[in-house]
Amino acid sequence: MVDIRRQLTEFQLHYKFGMDEVLTKINVLREEFEHTRDYSPIEHVNFRLKSLDRILDKVQRYGCEPTLEGIRGSIRDIAGIRITTSFVSDAYWVAEMLCSQPDLRVVEVKDYIRSPKPNGYQSLHVIVQVPVFLSNRTEFVYVEVQIRTVAMDFWASLEHKIYYTYSGEVPDDIHDQLRDAAEKAAALDRQMADIRDRVTALKEQAPSSGQGATGPTPAAADRPRTGPWFPDEDVPESEFPGEQASSAAWKWEDIAQQASSQQN
Repeated sequence: MVDIRRQLTEFQLHYKFGMDEVLTKINVLREEFEHTRDYSPIEHVNFRLKSLDRILDKVQRYGCEPTLEGIRGSIRDIAGIRITTSFVSDAYWVAEMLCSQPDLRVVEVKDYIRSPKPNGYQSLHVIVQVPVFLSNRTEFVYVEVQIRTVAMDFWASLEHKIYYTYSGEVPDDIHDQLRDAAEKAAALDRQMADIRDRVTALKEQAPSSGQGATGPTPAAADRPRTGPWFPDEDVPESEFPGEQASSAAWKWEDIAQQASSQQN
């Protein structure tokens, strides 16, 4: 019994450590923008670690092997982080910066902003693997990162509470109202992005992007460098061993394509 308890404690701790590693990366980005830039794309950061009961419930629903190794391979959202941004363009920008970090491996990408769920849910879902350096070995831990706007988060939070109230059995007319509310939240995102672009143009800080909800594309200097998980074959070698002299910025489309190719 003592060995089982110790194994379960270690199992959950590894996911906590992995989550802490990714949170540190997010907090570094957040503080960098807050202290050195005029604008930060990150509004709020929340996180959670699934309890053992929630994990076992998912094991039953997924039908995966009820062993620690089986759970590691089948359930990838034990550690979860949610990043809230002001604008849709910020959500993609944060995803690009995070996914381009060299010690994070992007395993799976789901873009529910461009392709919302049938109920209207919108968000970016990215599953990454992060190395956790223990006393006697290195464990690679899955962490799910969800990135969405304040409007998307407002809708998702209330939708979750409504489903909890009805124990998942929501009447059809409420389904329709929830989808309508999701469309209005998306329209609000587009409207606020348009206002932001117009104000930016009026201040002559930058020309209006004319991109509506996607917002202005960050300047090349603000975009992340390519990480080694996604090698850039056309980049010249650096004078420093193991480094590249320069690296093209990875955009969201590149990240999603690479994650998809790794799954296949």
